[in-house]
This record gives sequence, C-alpha cells and structure tokens, in this order.
Amino acid sequence: MTKPIHVIGGGLAGSEASWQIARAGVPVVLHEMRPVRATDAHKTDGLAELVCSNSFRSDDADYNAVGLLHWELRQAGSLIMQAADAHQVPAGSALAVDRDGFSEAVTQMLTSHPLITIERGELTSLPPQDWGNVIIATGPLTSPALSEAILARTGEDSLAFFDAIAPIVHFDSINMDVAWFQSRYDKVGPGGTGRDYINCPLDKAQYEAFIDALIAGEKTEFKEWEANTPYFDGCLPIEVMAERGRETLRHGPMKPMGLTNAHNPTVKAYGVVQLRQDNALGTLYNMVGFQTKLKYGAQAEIFRMIPGLENAVFARLGGLHRNTFLNSPKLLDGTLRLKADPRLRFAGQITGCEGYVESASVGCMAGLFAAAAAQGRELTPPPATTAMGALLAHITGGHLVHEEEGAPRSFQPMNVNFGLFPPVDAPNKGEDGKRLRGAEKAKARKLAMTQRARSDFCSWMQEISLPQMAG
Repeated sequence: MTKPIHVIGGGLAGSEASWQIARAGVPVVLHEMRPVRATDAHKTDGLAELVCSNSFRSDDADYNAVGLLHWELRQAGSLIMQAADAHQVPAGSALAVDRDGFSEAVTQMLTSHPLITIERGELTSLPPQDWGNVIIATGPLTSPALSEAILARTGEDSLAFFDAIAPIVHFDSINMDVAWFQSRYDKVGPGGTGRDYINCPLDKAQYEAFIDALIAGEKTEFKEWEANTPYFDGCLPIEVMAERGRETLRHGPMKPMGLTNAHNPTVKAYGVVQLRQDNALGTLYNMVGFQTKLKYGAQAEIFRMIPGLENAVFARLGGLHRNTFLNSPKLLDGTLRLKADPRLRFAGQITGCEGYVESASVGCMAGLFAAAAAQGRELTPPPATTAMGALLAHITGGHLVHEEEGAPRSFQPMNVNFGLFPPVDAPNKGEDGKRLRGAEKAKARKLAMTQRARSDFCSWMQEISLPQMAG
C-alpha cells in the first residue's frame, strides 16, 4: 500500500490539502493539536475554524482576483469552497459563511472519508524520518516548540506580524430604530438581497468624539519581544488607523459612500459603521473592519458610542494575536518543499499568503503536489497566469533580491491581487469604438486577466488529469 501522507494542522490549508490527497486515492493522516493544546485565537476543536472574519471576500470571478481564486478552487473540487457555498450567509457582493456550520461541515466530511485518519495531539518536533511525505500547515499560530524546530532546520529567524480580530454583536441588542439594512450601492451578492449589512450612522460630532475615544482608549501592551513586530496592513486595528489621521476611518471601514439612511434619507451620514451577518440564524453580526487591540473594557465602552449600538451585547470582543511565517522565496522550492529537507512541504499562512481563500488554495496545491509525489508522478505547477499560479509564484519567487546576497529583499504576507499576475493584452477600445480610459480601461484589463486565467486553469487541469467538481 502507498504510505500515508502526514498533514500537520487542521486549519483551512491542512483540511484542503487532506481532501485533495484523499481525492487522489492516497491515504492521509491529519494531525491537529486542538483540543489537546489550545491556541490564543481558536475557540473550538473544529477543523477549519474561522478565527477572524467570516468573509471569504468577493465572489466576482470576472473582475476580482479573490473571486477568481474562488472559481479555480471550485473547479478543483475544493472542500473549503463546497462547505462555504453550503453555509453562506448574505454579505452583499462577498461570500460570507456561518462560521460554526462551515467548520462542522468540513470536520464531518474529513472525518467520514475512508482514506483520512484524524489524530489529535501536539507535535513538538519535526516529523520522524520515516514520515517521508509531510505537509506542515500549522498556520500563523504554530506552537512555539514546532516553530523552533522548523526554524532550526531552516537556519532562519522567524518573521512575524500581528493580526487583529473584530468584535461580534448579538443582533437583538442592535437598535434598528437608528440602524438600517442596506448593502453599499444596494449591490446584490451570492445569496444576498442588496440589504445584507446593518448600517450605523454617525454625524460629524459623533465621529469626532468616536475618534478621540479610540485614540485615548486603553490598549493591549506588547511584550518586549513583540515590540518591533509589524501589523499586516490588511488587518490594521481601527485605533492604529485613527492615529494615522482623523479622516482615515471615513475613507476606510467607516466610509459613508453608497449608503442612504432609511430613517432619514435626506441627511448624509459623516461616517457609517457596518455589521455583517455572522451565522445562518442571523442572531450574530460582526463589526466589519473593526479589528482592534483595545482592552475589553475600553471596547465595550467605546463601541457603545456608535449610534445603534448604545446597548450592544457582545458575543465576542476583539483581540490580537501574533502570526509567524517563513521567508518562503528563500526556503521553499516551486512545489512548496523545504529546500533543506524536501520531504517537508508547507502550506497556508505559514508560507506567507494571507487570507482564508489564499490559505485554502495553497493547501490545495500542496496536497496535489504531495499526492503526485506519493504516486511517483511529477506535477506541473499551475501557470502564473492563474490565480493559484500567481499566488504560488509570489510565495516561492518573484521578488526583488539583494544583488550581493542573492536573497529576497523583502517578503511580506500577501493577499491574491492582480498585481501578482503577468501583464495581459487588453482591448483599448469599447464596443462603441471609443478609446477606453480610467476605470473602464482598468475593468477591461481585469476581465482580460480573468478570462485568460480561467482558460489556462482548465488547460492545466486537463494536463494533470485533475477531476473537476468531484468529492
């Protein structure tokens, strides 16, 4: 029999990798340390637990790189996307999920698969040598002991950044005489109606008072060893944004554009706080973009200054946790193997991708690479013109290097975006024959990129004989 592949870590990347390996007909042992050892961010022992937002972001496969990644994962028979689609909740143009239903579905599908064995317990060192094919997908919360063992093997120092978590509010504590339902610009998304967000308006005086409170609020203090750790820009705490300029939040998570107060349509809000449905029952809503390192007491006091949240009851307050990731362009090869120990592959956020869908896609690729190796096959990576291939190229290369040292100059976590894709020939003129400019030109370029990507991804799947949309 084929020896099992060992996958360490039951997050999105590890769960997806295990699924892809089993779909290829290779046995897999999935190791998850929870609940034997807890983390600072997880609340359950479920596989693929979502610890921050419940949003998988845009589902638009024509004009958005994340939506394109959704499409590619669906074509590859992704477990993560199957569970997300089955447990989606309204979120405008985004794909958001009931986090508990999503995790339970992933856990059930992996537990019931005949080729998957799940073992609970912490690995405190590198896998034994007789584990000849291993994927390490321990994520940004890799336990200290395993992290030290990995770093010792690589000869590198770890890189790290901070992730912040947004609060979750009980719906029945929101004052709907002040707040109203509406998606920005009334945009309808997957499973949505155009009324998928709760909006809380602030006038100028309320906004200014809120900014003052954010800046003055008591914050979590860093330990000495954490003092120089940067934030990931995609998850900046709101108080950090406020400190960068009083208008910053009005042009970020509190922007009022595209929203009309249903209670007072003629008065334009100066700022708006949006809440997005967090579970299928609609009993919980998370505060969109409101990641924070404020202490719990300060959070409750300051967030109740927001009109509509005067009596808010919080199911979870915000938090902060430290993430680690490898210097992947230097340490990993083009199929995510550790150059210093090729039996080890890495997947998910520990490789330096950022985001749920990105983690799942790297797990998908790692699983396919590992399964092919177990079967004595060589697997060509997806083309760099695809979303998966572009993300893989970012992780394993494609960086400016120090000429003297030949090493990556700078490597930071990255969400998938069109800046990672090779240039594309896009039409310069519209159907009316007029030259495209500005936003229309950018839109045409994005569509050309996604059309090329979908064609190239389908060709790649045929080349490697990857079955589509199967369980």
